[in-house]
Amino acid sequence: MADAQHTFDDMAGLVGRELGVSSWVTVDQAMIDRFAETTNDHQWIHVDVGRATRESPYGAPVAHGYLTLSLIAGLSYEIGTRPRGTAASFNYGLDRVRFLAPVRAGSRVRLRSTLMSFEEKEPARFLLKASQVMEIEGEEKPALIAETLAMLVKGPDA
Repeated sequence: MADAQHTFDDMAGLVGRELGVSSWVTVDQAMIDRFAETTNDHQWIHVDVGRATRESPYGAPVAHGYLTLSLIAGLSYEIGTRPRGTAASFNYGLDRVRFLAPVRAGSRVRLRSTLMSFEEKEPARFLLKASQVMEIEGEEKPALIAETLAMLVKGPDA
């Protein structure tokens, strides 16, 4: 996880700016299969390699859209999107999600995050809204775009 590079006081001034870009993560068939087991979503286009290679329009199995979406949290931690002194952060929801391109098994993805807003909602509680773009290596279209919301709790040492 990257060290936070910003303070709570800095965040409002960063609205509209890119917070960072993560490293590449490989979405391999093993990851797809584990996600299918966890969610009980065993649709053939994800888990049947032979059939997906022969019959799918993508020529290979593809990751579940929600698998790709679920990678945002960990990759945003890597980027260091939370300010120094964050005692806790909670997923507050999504304002918008669009799945734009399939992530074929074996592809690499990375997250590009831009701060959209940062508002104090009550003392020591801040709502962070970010535009998230999950890029696919070598592809023009991203896998997804999402507007994520996180509630941050400012710690006493912030």
